[in-house]
Amino acid sequence: MSFAPYDAESAAAVLTSARLAPAQRPLTLPEFLRPADEPQAYAVQDLVVRARGAVAGWKVGAASDTATPSRAALTRDSVHVGEAVALNAAAFHVIGVEAELVYEIVADLPPRALPYTEDEVLAAVGSVRAGIEICDTRYAQWGEQDALSRLADQANHGALVVGTVGRTDFRNVAPLTQPVAIRVNGRAVVERVGGNSAGHPFRLLVWLANDGARSLGGLKAGQWVTTGSCTGTEFVQPGAAVVADFPGVGRAELSVG
Repeated sequence: MSFAPYDAESAAAVLTSARLAPAQRPLTLPEFLRPADEPQAYAVQDLVVRARGAVAGWKVGAASDTATPSRAALTRDSVHVGEAVALNAAAFHVIGVEAELVYEIVADLPPRALPYTEDEVLAAVGSVRAGIEICDTRYAQWGEQDALSRLADQANHGALVVGTVGRTDFRNVAPLTQPVAIRVNGRAVVERVGGNSAGHPFRLLVWLANDGARSLGGLKAGQWVTTGSCTGTEFVQPGAAVVADFPGVGRAELSVG
């Protein structure tokens, strides 16, 4: 018995149409277009990204410190660097905010046969900064899809806000014991130490350089890599003012109106 090849282009077209015409959001992908494994999900995601624009960054994370990471490429229209970034709430279906550590890439790491060592990857990093990821969905409802369909949808990425002040001595930052807080409208909604399920972000950067970013040309100077939530996801309403504070590292500020 022969099977038709997976139609990644049609699945990507569904998600791209949902982004361009939000009134047509599906509850999920049609069953025959749902990815059956991670390679299929990434094939869809890459097509979604290429249709959206140039890659300006990446999100990478993992369910535990031993789990294989996952990633999504972020396009230029969704990455914002600034002291206080204001975004239009109407651009999002839901607004879930996460405080994350974001690493600045300052040298190209193109795909190659020999894996990059951790020292080689870190030599291509210029700084670490505070960031806020907005989690969103192209589907009609949040969280009602299977995990691979969400991965195809840029892993629920909406936008990334990167603070302007950080640390160039990023190796001296201890992410596993780093205090972090999210404040919404001046009230602390999360305060903790550490909190990233993926463990140390350096392993995520190495995986991204060697595996995750390969299909889209590798890591490139000028890109930003956000390395997973340190706070969980907090959903906010239009009009919210959000601050992600990493004491000793920096802060990112976002208003959605």
